[in-house]
Amino acid sequence: MFDISPAEWTAILLSLRVAVIATLVATPFGIALAWLLARRDFWGKSVLDAVVHLPLVLPPVVTGYLLLLTFGRKGLVGGFLAEYLGIVFSFRWTGAALACGIMSFPLLVRPMRLSIEAIDRRLEQAAETLGAAPWKVFFTVTLPLALPGVLAGMVLGFAKAIGEFGATITFVSNIPGETQTISSAIYSLIQTPDGDAAAGRLVIVSVILALGALISAEWFARRATQRLHGN
Repeated sequence: MFDISPAEWTAILLSLRVAVIATLVATPFGIALAWLLARRDFWGKSVLDAVVHLPLVLPPVVTGYLLLLTFGRKGLVGGFLAEYLGIVFSFRWTGAALACGIMSFPLLVRPMRLSIEAIDRRLEQAAETLGAAPWKVFFTVTLPLALPGVLAGMVLGFAKAIGEFGATITFVSNIPGETQTISSAIYSLIQTPDGDAAAGRLVIVSVILALGALISAEWFARRATQRLHGN
């Protein structure tokens, strides 16, 4: 039951690779957007907030299809990238990372935004009064105080990326060794005779990874609360 085959290890390692890349690439954008939503008021803010959270409520297949139309070889963006830069997302592991990054982005941004909103703005104003430039205030005051929330968002985004299925399989298909993640491997195995044992092993791995991520996110969230309230 617990003898994981090379093909299963390939799916597990590919899932980890995709999730790590998706999280690392999405994090700077998530921090910037979280700060913008937390610290600035502007026309269309509610619309931007809705767009950020749209992947949570859209059917994942819809998101995957939109990615295919946009980043496919004949898509609006994908065609340009493939022809002039040689960058291809569709039916590649990089496309899986893109799909996972977009699907996990709302869960990544939310804790970051809440963490920044909880920071006492007087601390930032004090730094500005002492002559610190806005960028320096952000990197020396805002970001260090919001760091536990940032890490919590990264962990939640990573967990979501590990379990993503609908958008990924729609955009990059289910190619063993290239785009077959844990979720798509389980999907294939449950449709294969005598595949229940292998599917069960991958399910156990998925549960362990998800529980680990959720426990870590909760710990970081508590650290953020303690740090902001001085407990």
